Amino acid sequence: MLDTISHKLDFDDQFQFAGACKEWRRVQKIYWRRFLASQSPLLVQTTPYDKKYCSFYSIPEKRVYRSKRSFYFGSYCGSSSGYLIMAGANKRLHLMNPFTRKYIIIDTSTVGDDFIHFTSHVLLAFAKGSNEFVIVASCKHFFGLHVYQSRYSNWVTYSKKGNPCKVVDFVVLHNTIYALTYKAEICVLSLNSPSLKLLELKSTPNIPYLWPKLLSCDGKLLVVYFTPKKSLDVYRIDLLTMSYAKLETLGDLALFYSRHKCYALSNPDKLGYESNHVYYINSFSGECEVYSASNNELIKCIVPTGRPCLHPRSKFHWLDWCFRHLHDEVDYSLVE
Repeated sequence: MLDTISHKLDFDDQFQFAGACKEWRRVQKIYWRRFLASQSPLLVQTTPYDKKYCSFYSIPEKRVYRSKRSFYFGSYCGSSSGYLIMAGANKRLHLMNPFTRKYIIIDTSTVGDDFIHFTSHVLLAFAKGSNEFVIVASCKHFFGLHVYQSRYSNWVTYSKKGNPCKVVDFVVLHNTIYALTYKAEICVLSLNSPSLKLLELKSTPNIPYLWPKLLSCDGKLLVVYFTPKKSLDVYRIDLLTMSYAKLETLGDLALFYSRHKCYALSNPDKLGYESNHVYYINSFSGECEVYSASNNELIKCIVPTGRPCLHPRSKFHWLDWCFRHLHDEVDYSLVE
């Protein structure tokens, strides 16, 4: 019954129907995660003429959802654990979950000049079994790495301006945070001390210095280097043999790529996408380009339709992909 009702509700109403009555709130706690996991990833869109609102577009449904609630929308830093993360010149990080209306504001003034808001990349993860959370942030200009833990309410610097290593991406796998350097090295981030443990991996590839992406999917750690129509290299990190293994095909995976992050989805066919394909957000053309992962050939371009008219001169910017069901958790006991 709830599934039938949810498909008839508008975007904002979907995330408020738990307030109908006590019984619905009880059922929603059990139902909610399964419901979100069955929803396809959304494109995050904004426009310079309406900065307090953002829109989400579903490619399979060919439907746009506009958030009816205004919130701070500064420089976009990514989507993580269902939250949109923005940074502003006021030296604040604003983390907002548009689906649950939860809001987190973090002061970044203590990080100093090593954190430039408009070039920041941020990850949000929650401590296993508690309401505490961890924020990992880096700056593309200085390659510094900074970690905020809510239990201590302060920032700790792990890497200062690329020293000891230049971190370009990070991800959570099996409750542990892994980081990727620009030399395709893999590090394990410790939450109990400001240190990065470099893994000794075999067959580490020579990846060009063009921002390789680190991602996790179905218990696998992947490194992706992608340039549309030119190159697509996907590697799996085998933590048992401690080695890199190049994948010739994505198999039952699909990649969702933006300039902020790369995500992977297994068995995407059930959510309206195709396996062994790359869905790339072209921020210049405003299209979603679909590439075959077998030969990096452009298959088609998807242009959203039915977008809301917010302003006569409105031009949408596609920012990122948003996976509503993702909820990264870390375990303090795993890394000493």
